[in-house]
Amino acid sequence: MKRVSEKFYLSNKLPPYVFNVVNEMKAEARRRGEDIIDLGMGNPDLATPEPIVSKMIEATLNPRNHRYSASRGIPKLREALARRYSRHWGVSLDPDREVVATIGAKEGLAHLMMTVLGPDELAIVPEPAYPIHCQSVTIAGGRVLRVVAKNADDLLDKLSVAIKRERPRVLLISFPNNPTGECVNIGFFEEVVALAHRYGVLVIHDFAYADIVFDGYRAPSILEVEGAKEVAVEIFSMSKSYNMAGWRVGFCAGNSETIAALTRVKSYMDYGIFQPIQIAAIIALNECDEFVRETAREYEKRRDVLVDALAQAGWIVDKPRAGMFVWAAIPERFQSLGSLEFAKLLLSEAGVAISPGIGFGERGDGFVRFALVENEQRIRQAMRAVKRLLKG
Repeated sequence: MKRVSEKFYLSNKLPPYVFNVVNEMKAEARRRGEDIIDLGMGNPDLATPEPIVSKMIEATLNPRNHRYSASRGIPKLREALARRYSRHWGVSLDPDREVVATIGAKEGLAHLMMTVLGPDELAIVPEPAYPIHCQSVTIAGGRVLRVVAKNADDLLDKLSVAIKRERPRVLLISFPNNPTGECVNIGFFEEVVALAHRYGVLVIHDFAYADIVFDGYRAPSILEVEGAKEVAVEIFSMSKSYNMAGWRVGFCAGNSETIAALTRVKSYMDYGIFQPIQIAAIIALNECDEFVRETAREYEKRRDVLVDALAQAGWIVDKPRAGMFVWAAIPERFQSLGSLEFAKLLLSEAGVAISPGIGFGERGDGFVRFALVENEQRIRQAMRAVKRLLKG
């Protein structure tokens, strides 16, 4: 029997997952009994709020909730998301036409790209970028144009040129940004929406860190902009805001035609999120605003501990105004190593796992990312070890 040629496998079009190198080293060190402080993956360590957990347990005990659910999300869940957008951002959403639930943000984004992007069609993605931003385009059979910019103003200038010249089908952006922590104001989105109208581009905004904000900063939704729903959709996730990463609850909201198309595609792909989780997510969206604020305050304290400790070690890093990460340029003495080798050095010599910037694109290779997913005591312990390495 003939073997199927490997060239047909989608996996061969996807690059190796750089983070696996550090993950394998971390696992091996732990097998040797070493204490590794993991500031690598953005995997929240905080507990899901008790009212959410209690409602999920209660709903699980009802056998009617064990059956297939609705792929698009049950009506009360979509209604709860619409109310939250109205309450937090003053955005009016029709829960039947402008909201669809997804099995987390990554699933939603991957299926959305498969829905809106045809073979060889172009998507623009700013870099550094969260890996699924570029690879969702690859999965969909499209082409990626990576745009590298110094800051938000520079990005707007470069997007204006690239969109006019290349006429992409999709622009995918994300603010607050992972990995850099870059933030924007509503004026940025106004310019993006104007570009989208002018050139017929669909804008996808990944809003995963909408609520993890510090120092009085308020992260705007692109859907606040007048006319945005004609050209844009937004991905909202409950993973970080509510410490529900493993629950896998996300949403796509905005342009009704895009939502209808994604809803149809998903109807062939899945039967929706386990219904008790959807019911619990309703409680989260309707009743847990204070828990969200407490979570943001905890990340802000951790950010301050980490950045201040790095400064004491002579590693000066700006404090991000949002997100659960600190994006740090590699100290000059170690820059020649590149981000992967430097991350491996911190793991082997300091017992601290971080993410190499190269995993977010070539533009990230001079940087590493610290995730704020350990308590303050463990972060201080990690920074003492880093300081010894830097001073050694």
